[in-house]
Amino acid sequence: MIKITPELLKRYDKPGPRYTSYPTAVEFAESFGPADYAERLAGAARHPADPLSLYVHLPFCEARCSFCGCHVVVARRQSVADVYLDRVLAEADLVVDHLGERRTLAQYHWGGGTPTYYASDDLAAFHRALLQRFELAPDAEVAVEVDPRVTGGDHLAVLRELGFNRVSMGVQDLDPEVQELIGRNQNWEETRDLHLEARRLDFDSINIDLIYGLPGQTIASFTATLERVLELRPDRLAVYSFAYVPWVKPNQKRIDQATLPDRDTKFALLALVSEGLVSAGYRAIGMDHFALPGDELSLALNEGTLSRNFMGYTTKRGTEMVALGTSGISDVAGAYAQNHKRLNSYYTSVDTGELPVERGLPLSRDDRIRRHVITELMCNGVVRPSDVETGFGIDFGTYFAAELEDLTGPGGAVEEGMVRVDGDALVATDLGRLFIRNVAMAFDAYLRDKTGDRPVFSRTV
Repeated sequence: MIKITPELLKRYDKPGPRYTSYPTAVEFAESFGPADYAERLAGAARHPADPLSLYVHLPFCEARCSFCGCHVVVARRQSVADVYLDRVLAEADLVVDHLGERRTLAQYHWGGGTPTYYASDDLAAFHRALLQRFELAPDAEVAVEVDPRVTGGDHLAVLRELGFNRVSMGVQDLDPEVQELIGRNQNWEETRDLHLEARRLDFDSINIDLIYGLPGQTIASFTATLERVLELRPDRLAVYSFAYVPWVKPNQKRIDQATLPDRDTKFALLALVSEGLVSAGYRAIGMDHFALPGDELSLALNEGTLSRNFMGYTTKRGTEMVALGTSGISDVAGAYAQNHKRLNSYYTSVDTGELPVERGLPLSRDDRIRRHVITELMCNGVVRPSDVETGFGIDFGTYFAAELEDLTGPGGAVEEGMVRVDGDALVATDLGRLFIRNVAMAFDAYLRDKTGDRPVFSRTV
């Protein structure tokens, strides 16, 4: 049993990145534009045998939940969304012109928004059109996010027939009072029935998304949600901390802050999730994720090969990623490139034959070294200095002298019991894995330079 004191919780509950990437998107700049991205794609084209990951952002929803932190577009009329798919295909044409023969996909993911906002026939036509431009590897991970409130059995049947083998269902919380507070009414029966249909259709992996720290949540209410979800025994669960960032997401201003669980309650919810899912036979994967022992993520964790990209945790280690659609972030040839978030700006760029990049960041050598260290911590909970020295030609102790002093000095993560030195390795303990964002932050050079009281990131607890 991990023992957390109120003092420790107070000290480590502070704003910090989730490290979907390093450097984080906060560092992206508009000085990186379409021409820079084109140059990076041309660099990626020089390795035609290497597979890619492809993310497609389908942003439309019928309504926006108050808790939502995604880039979504509310469209109650289908006609508003119909033209979007044609623009994404036009963007794909621009991208593949630069990629040359590099078209094979090891990972292919539709996110949103709500991809199943569209009718199944429209999704089928769109998918087939994309595969005229790209080719799926025989063992490709082909995944889609779905909302049980708008997804029917016909959607799942068509997606499975098209080759989708992983499905992720947004649930968040099953308590009616919590749902009312977040503007998302989703009954148990539609969630259960869609899960059972996905099982019947033999999807390789089913994931369910939950969120702890939502308005109105209590230990009792979230216990009931977990018990219901565990009846279904999904292959994976992603249980995210609610990122309350109303300064970034204005829709969250609809939330009465007084209804949010306090720090102690929120941590108790996290402990409930961690202990409950592990007791039920799931393995903790990186941060926020849990998987059954036979799942690919669990096997990758066993082997120390788990990785992470903008789509989440993955077994496709080191694969460069191309993103299509509004707000999508690509990671190719040592640079990040993010598309326009606004539909009008995105459409204007595509219609004029320009890659719709709004901002980005070329990674320095220091960025790449630190990205490796932070990714290893966030994914596998361990950093081996010898591997870093071999991979990047540095002396780890000298290069990270200040960081190691912070970790091993008085009041540091080693003294707190979050990290232990194990031979040639820095290893996050069970306690450290709960606070893994804080542990990783020690290696973030950008955080050292940030000053002022303006919030940037959500809190780590």
